[in-house]
Amino acid sequence: MITTEEIEAQIDESIRVKESLKASAPRLKELALLWVDAIRRGNQLFFFGNGGSAADAQHLVAELAGRFYLERKALPVTALTVNTSSLTAIGNDYGYEDIFSRQLEGLARPGDIAVGISTSGNSPNVVKALELARSLDVVTVGFTGPGGGKMRELCDYWLGVDAEKTPRIQEGHILAGHIVCELTERELFGR
Repeated sequence: MITTEEIEAQIDESIRVKESLKASAPRLKELALLWVDAIRRGNQLFFFGNGGSAADAQHLVAELAGRFYLERKALPVTALTVNTSSLTAIGNDYGYEDIFSRQLEGLARPGDIAVGISTSGNSPNVVKALELARSLDVVTVGFTGPGGGKMRELCDYWLGVDAEKTPRIQEGHILAGHIVCELTERELFGR
């Protein structure tokens, strides 16, 4: 039986997770400045993840490639989750663990930024892409749940959302991503 108490409990947990992100304000500022510096140098940002995290990667790329609040030029960002021909060819020919790393191998250059998103921090294809990114002198960023999983050690910049349930972690990721997108846009193009 569905109860309003159950719904209120989920909303309360979402509020708690978002309140906990206040402690990450310095990290979000740091990420915005990192993204701004990379873009000013002529580098690119690559985003990737699976399932809901793939949707979040695409969402954040859309905010930066299109606009967040300001009318401005597009930014050099790519979601590695959207080219179905590449994803299926690489997955078929090499394996699903290679779908992001193989793309990064061909696209990424030193000074670019690889943003891996995984609620567990253990998605094999995200982990492998971050490992490769490091070998290419690409700056690694990870958005995960509280422990960070295998990704934590592979990330130059890590943000862990303090929640156990996947939907609440994803809500934290999109809030954090929106904040960084807004700060990046504002820093590059004014208020």
